[in-house]
Amino acid sequence: MYDISTGERAVALAAQGRSLSSVSRETGISRYAIRSWQTRIEPAERVGKPCPRCREVPDPPEDPAAYAYLLGLYLGDGCINAHRRGVYTMRVVLDNAWPGIIDACEAALRAVRPDNSVFRVRKRGCAAVTSTSKHWPCLFPQHGPGKKHERPIVLEPWQQAIVDGHPWEFIRGLIHSDGCRITNWTTRLVGGERKRYEYPRYFFSNKSDDIRKLFTDALDLVGAEWTTLARGSDPFSISIARKASVALMDTHVGPKH
Repeated sequence: MYDISTGERAVALAAQGRSLSSVSRETGISRYAIRSWQTRIEPAERVGKPCPRCREVPDPPEDPAAYAYLLGLYLGDGCINAHRRGVYTMRVVLDNAWPGIIDACEAALRAVRPDNSVFRVRKRGCAAVTSTSKHWPCLFPQHGPGKKHERPIVLEPWQQAIVDGHPWEFIRGLIHSDGCRITNWTTRLVGGERKRYEYPRYFFSNKSDDIRKLFTDALDLVGAEWTTLARGSDPFSISIARKASVALMDTHVGPKH
């Protein structure tokens, strides 16, 4: 990056009728930079959209459906870390086996903060979809020190209103982070012969009682029946296995992709 005085000198030389190539050779500045300075030397001020939560009268995010999906991803596999100069990094770590979910996560981050860059950090077996902003804690007040399952996770009223308005997006985000669709099997006696019977079901597993409760509240809202499965004495997983409820999940969520 060059200072303004350097740019002014290069533009002055070009204004004398000299070619951009000769000015470039003399100054060591690229022809592209000189050409752009002939139009404007001062850097353009970047003006992004203000954070909707930081306005005098706070508003919800402009794309509530994308926000509901991103909220589900964040509560499952996301974190927010303080960076420098008051900037925070939102990071959602997703399995490379599901490229469609990685794409959907990136799209949601861009929709929620359109003026912030989004990039992917590839690691062995996974990708960290990342975006930096000063306003991630404003948009996700569940951010805090320590692990999510070791602290209370409670939605703000404005967040709950978004989830109530877009429950399937929220459910999809939670399933895409900490859930799955599998095929179970059992056997039955049919005409005296034991036959194998397969059926699909959905699971959601999370150590946080609060996050599991948010998931089951959303399931109740859409009319999907669920049961709790314990791992030892710990109620760790939520199961959706009834045929009608699985059909609902297949319509609105579907297998990971």
